[in-house]
Amino acid sequence: MFQMYYYLKNLTPTQQIGTLFIIVFGLLLLASVVSFLYSVRERGDGPDAERQHKEHRWVDAIIRTSWLMLLVFWIGWVAGDWVALTLFGFVSFFCLREFLTLSPTRLGDHRSLVLAFFVVLPTQYGLIGNGHFDLFTVFIPVYVFLALPLASALANDPVRFLERNAKLQWGIMVCIYGMSHVPALLLLKFPGYDNRNAFLVFFLVLVVQVCMLTQHFASRRRPRPPVAPAISQSFNWDSWGLGVLAGSLMGALLAGITPWVPGTAFAAAFVACMAGSLGHLVMKALKRDRGIPSWGSQGESVTGAGGLLDRVDGLCFAAPVFFHSARWYFGV
Repeated sequence: MFQMYYYLKNLTPTQQIGTLFIIVFGLLLLASVVSFLYSVRERGDGPDAERQHKEHRWVDAIIRTSWLMLLVFWIGWVAGDWVALTLFGFVSFFCLREFLTLSPTRLGDHRSLVLAFFVVLPTQYGLIGNGHFDLFTVFIPVYVFLALPLASALANDPVRFLERNAKLQWGIMVCIYGMSHVPALLLLKFPGYDNRNAFLVFFLVLVVQVCMLTQHFASRRRPRPPVAPAISQSFNWDSWGLGVLAGSLMGALLAGITPWVPGTAFAAAFVACMAGSLGHLVMKALKRDRGIPSWGSQGESVTGAGGLLDRVDGLCFAAPVFFHSARWYFGV
């Protein structure tokens, strides 16, 4: 672990990005080839074949999302912070669209929806781009918290008022507020870490993905009684602990691209994996409440991305915790 730490630490930023790109690109390419070969393999009928098919679709969706995140990371590195902010803004837009497509709205909500998509979202990312960190962290939970229900109240429609506004605010908190903290990492100024903030985005995305994948496969290979069977049949403490441990160890291995030593990187990854995996469970509870298997309509995403929100919901919960932990640690 320490050899890898010193190896990565002694590379220039350009060498680090090249090394990581080759490694991750190679692994994703290998995973994509294996997934394709598995998809063309002949399978029989029956419950086992159906279960294997569903599991393959889940893994394939993870691979596609990983390609998307790698692309965003690479474009953000090459083109600059504002391009990365714009890309993540589109991710927030499509995630919020998925969330609200399956949440019934009324005519009285149209003002609030317009404000959410075309005022709140660009304002949140604009505040990040201009470095107003103290304001962007309170803009949605303080100001938008009042503004959107007021817009709904002025529409003069009290039917299920609390339920309708709670759904909208939940969507905004997860899809805009949570996701916006990912590109916000690009603008933080860490001591002795100039022009390397894109690595923190890479670090956060990778450790959370490793945690979620490990948890998923551990629950399949080592079945245990679920903690909350009405919410998730696959969530148990054993697989959850293995997932968090795997993600944290990955964070320690990647300490060389962060402003931390391996022990601190392990702790930062541990915090991110805890928040991301438990947030994923919360999002499953919301789906069960809506009576849907995924945020995409009938298993297919409204964005065509195979349920984009299903793939990044853990990241939406992990990013704010990770961001504010990093700010607190360095006092920036």
